[in-house]
Amino acid sequence: MSAAQIALPPKLKPLFVGPADVRAAYGGRGSAKTRSFAKMTAVKGYIFGQAGHSGIILAARQYMNSLADSSLEEIKRCIEEEPFLAAYYDVGERYIRSRDGRIDYAFAGLDRNIASIKSKGRILLCWVDEAEPVTEEGWSILIPTLREEGEGWNAELWVTWNPRHKKAAVESRFRFANDPLIRAVEMNWRDNPKFPAKLERERQRDYAERPEQYGHIWEGEYATVLAGAYFARSIADAKAQGRIGRVPADPLMAYRAFFDIGGTGAKADAVAIWVAQFVGKEIRVLDYYEAVGQPLAAHVEWLRSKGYGKAEIVLPHDGSTHDKVYDVSYESALRQAGFSVEVMRNAGAGAAAMRIEAARRKFPAIWFNADTTQAGLDALGWYHEKRDEARNIGLGPEHDWSSHGADAFGLMCVAHEEQPAQKNDAKMEAAFAKLRKYAR
Repeated sequence: MSAAQIALPPKLKPLFVGPADVRAAYGGRGSAKTRSFAKMTAVKGYIFGQAGHSGIILAARQYMNSLADSSLEEIKRCIEEEPFLAAYYDVGERYIRSRDGRIDYAFAGLDRNIASIKSKGRILLCWVDEAEPVTEEGWSILIPTLREEGEGWNAELWVTWNPRHKKAAVESRFRFANDPLIRAVEMNWRDNPKFPAKLERERQRDYAERPEQYGHIWEGEYATVLAGAYFARSIADAKAQGRIGRVPADPLMAYRAFFDIGGTGAKADAVAIWVAQFVGKEIRVLDYYEAVGQPLAAHVEWLRSKGYGKAEIVLPHDGSTHDKVYDVSYESALRQAGFSVEVMRNAGAGAAAMRIEAARRKFPAIWFNADTTQAGLDALGWYHEKRDEARNIGLGPEHDWSSHGADAFGLMCVAHEEQPAQKNDAKMEAAFAKLRKYAR
């Protein structure tokens, strides 16, 4: 009997070798992970059948209102591609089963009929595609149904998904599991040796026209940037240009800490702090901190613990007003803690717009230390305009969890533009421009 050759992306081949309870792949569009897993379910069914085992291959998703929402058609196409699989399986309009009667495919939506999975019979393998929205409860019901085992094999769970939220159950259970029998690999478009030219054109369009969605769709990143976010393009450019990475501190330059002020109550707004160094025309962002409901002492302790005990503190205009709980101002309390403090002027009703525009101007000269600023970058990626959809007009920045980090970031950019050296540079350039004009 001749051996069949199955074409898989090289990065996936080791995943299907050796024992496992769970085999998983996650990542962006165009990686071939779904097509590969679909084909391998049919291969695994063939192996089971040839070994004399009988049972069900279960293909599940969180949401499946009908077979049109299932993996049925994907698996059909994979079977048709391989002559030995096409000879083994009887493929109908609404079913797939082996011609020897040993293997039968079943399809289920975990949101509606997960309880019925217990009555599916002898499940040899379960593949959950588009698994990101499956809840912890869903996994706790599904996994105990995979209890079949024999000599040299056991029922396995296969999982594929495009990451969306870091706290999704699929992430903690499978991507970050510390278990040698739970095996997972990241797959993105560049890992697909047969990545189609048409998808490449779509990828390039998304990069150019929808940068706020590109990382999530194509690179397997969490969905941290909203469509229409103020800094979506700026963040995409920073990534492409390598300005988000390892940024060491310059021991000869002062640390500066830029605050957005919250409060100390349980329902208070968050306090956000960006720590940066101004090095000529560049801003090197070294750290980000955010806390809710904590007293000022907690923020001071963080600064000192990270080595920023001598940082120059920059506060928004309300830094000189009193805290609602402790009746002291941030300015006076920070001065008493030994910090040098500057309070920025009140820019009035246009302050938010001024910060946004300053940030957009400065972004090309900003470098981020990736390991310590990701939470702040998440906030910048989410910061967006509130819109009146009925009138199709913008209503200014949406005040949500992201606005505190974005406001402190904008304050930093305004401060950089207003520093004396920058003002002098602008005056000098204006003087030279006037001289050039007269020289002509």
